[in-house]
Amino acid sequence: MKLIFAFIFSTFFQTDLPVDTVVLSEIEIIAPLKQHGVLLQQPIASSSFTLLDLENRRINEPKQLSLITPNLYMPDYGSKMTSSIYIRGIGTRIDQPAMGLYIDNIPILNKNNYDFDYFDIRRIDILRGPQGTLYGRNAIGGVINVYTLSPFYYEGVRISAGYGNKNTINANAGIYKRLRENFGISLSLGHNQSDGFFTNVYDNSKSDKILSNGLRMRLQWNISEKWSFDNTFSINRVKQTGFAYSLFDETTGKAQPVNHNDPCSYERLGLMNGTLFQYKNEKIWFSSATGFQFTDDEMILDQDFSPKMMFTITQSQVENAITQEFTLKSNNKQKKLQWLSGLYGFYKNISMEAPVNFKKDGIDELILNNANKGIQMMFPDAELTFKEDNFMINSDFKMPVYGISAYCQSELRVNRFKFIAGIRYDFENTAIRYNNYSIINYRVTPFMENHKPLITKMNDEANMSFYEVMPRFSVMYNVNRGSNFYITIARGYKTGGFNTQIFSDVLQNKMMENLMSEFGVYIDDNETFDTSTAISYKPEFTWNYETGSRFNLLENIINGSISIFYIDCKNQQLTVFPPGKSTGRLMSNAGQTRSYGIELSLDFRYKNLNLTGNYGYTNARFVSFIDGDYDYAGRYVPHAPQNTVALTGEYYFNFNNRIIDRLILQVDWRGVGKIYWNENNYLIQPFYGLTGMSVLWKKSGITFAMWGKNLTNKEYNTFYFKSVGNSFVQRGKPFNAGISLNINI
Repeated sequence: MKLIFAFIFSTFFQTDLPVDTVVLSEIEIIAPLKQHGVLLQQPIASSSFTLLDLENRRINEPKQLSLITPNLYMPDYGSKMTSSIYIRGIGTRIDQPAMGLYIDNIPILNKNNYDFDYFDIRRIDILRGPQGTLYGRNAIGGVINVYTLSPFYYEGVRISAGYGNKNTINANAGIYKRLRENFGISLSLGHNQSDGFFTNVYDNSKSDKILSNGLRMRLQWNISEKWSFDNTFSINRVKQTGFAYSLFDETTGKAQPVNHNDPCSYERLGLMNGTLFQYKNEKIWFSSATGFQFTDDEMILDQDFSPKMMFTITQSQVENAITQEFTLKSNNKQKKLQWLSGLYGFYKNISMEAPVNFKKDGIDELILNNANKGIQMMFPDAELTFKEDNFMINSDFKMPVYGISAYCQSELRVNRFKFIAGIRYDFENTAIRYNNYSIINYRVTPFMENHKPLITKMNDEANMSFYEVMPRFSVMYNVNRGSNFYITIARGYKTGGFNTQIFSDVLQNKMMENLMSEFGVYIDDNETFDTSTAISYKPEFTWNYETGSRFNLLENIINGSISIFYIDCKNQQLTVFPPGKSTGRLMSNAGQTRSYGIELSLDFRYKNLNLTGNYGYTNARFVSFIDGDYDYAGRYVPHAPQNTVALTGEYYFNFNNRIIDRLILQVDWRGVGKIYWNENNYLIQPFYGLTGMSVLWKKSGITFAMWGKNLTNKEYNTFYFKSVGNSFVQRGKPFNAGISLNINI
């Protein structure tokens, strides 16, 4: 069905287009490959953001989608590597993501690539709740579908630039051209930089300075009336300091300034190519989506985040990944029965080097103190010393992963009812080959005159396979075109894996065991952590029970949606920190959790006034979780916020003269909390709210804006963790403001 751009906006805004809207060529409305009809007519809790939404709200990266989507929380901390997602009580800091990400119908397999700069994005759809039946692994909390701007959607030149405090600069440029009626090409560039908001008092350097660049090239060719070709190639480059973590006093709740002696940084080079072939006739719609992804990134951390000379880690990894998906679905909209089926396969291989460099203070506090405590229990005058002031614990990993899936889904329309049933079968194999080793020269006085080398090695491999079935059942009742009710039951699944970040602790313990065994003594169990059984973690599973409705009132003056959910989760994956002065972190499986909540979205539009509100509530608790020492049953799941709120008000002043067509005043308020930082629930980030404001001046294809965020300079924390027995937080960004200019030619 051919529709003009105005229809797309009227679907979501239910109002006339502003006079400055650029008229685009006649195109097909976005129809995702894995659904029949538009998203608003599906039994799925969802939020959508158009090109105009993203530009007017200055959404330049994924973390800015937080809160304006009910129950979606992407905390801004660390670096672009730490793209954690929490939704409906589900989510973790490391490894497998809680939501899947697709860019132009190509899945992104590595969570390190989730946080990229948004420029020339045509639309973003966020599907909440398990989507594993159609999207497979790691769609346990939902899916984010990103669609880039197409030369069939827009022709011309797009330029945007912005400047904010802390020397924050955003600049984008794109050219979109149809060389022939059936062939289009586009090239877009993006640049982002900032001097950062936090200062490391150790050397007066910026702790969150960033420079990122991106390039995207897209070719689209309608080969014939039935066949089409679409290829998107993109490169992104990130270079940043980062990890602006501050020592945190748990008693007073105060955070000290960032203060560490060794550098912290993150760099990433990412390449992606996605190729989509489609065939459509009056009966079927076939698609073949092929993706290739290459990632080369490096993280450097002062892992004690203090001025001490303790230890650092350099994690370098190279990943190559390929995905292939075939989808076949019915394309006769008059039929009461619609069906969809598909085959999906992927392979990725990660080569990682993660050496930990132990320095003088780290050797003394983490190794020698514990070792001498054990030795001196039997030999009071003995003392262990090392010849080196620093030594390396080297860790090399090879991690190949592959999987294959088959799925199908059917929809049956009976009068106003729609019945949907689907099922997916997933097989996945993940393996790890590791080579960990260290060499250090030691001496125990008065028994040894000279130093003796201590060589510790761990060379082995492990393998896990998962076989999963993910069904989905839905019933929807359509009241009218814009209103419906639905009930959905779906199973979600998040794959298991290996805890690479705990291997330095494993080797440390093994090194000390080898050393102490020569003297017949053992280290105090309270001062060490046996990580030998924590190398791997199991998959996570959920059953999601949900009912919801979309509605419009007063002749589309009010549009909204509501959903109520209950989630039963088994083996929930949690990031935990070993007790004592350990150096690593690991993924652990809680026994069982449950969460329930509500999500509400409202949009009110009357004449020149537009009010929108989004609210999400989640109550997520442990049903059973015993970590060996404590029983956390009944405690809240950490890091998952209980409330998310976003309120926005806009008022339009129409002038339509030679200087200005429209002036838009925007005020927004976003709140989140409370957030429990640990399983004990004794550390909390209370609920807080942030106020923003902007003024937009529009004339023809030009938009000029002045904006401000966190206008009250609210202090809050976005993240908490422990390292070497100390507590740390990252503080939220303070007041910031700027200007921006968008030009469509």
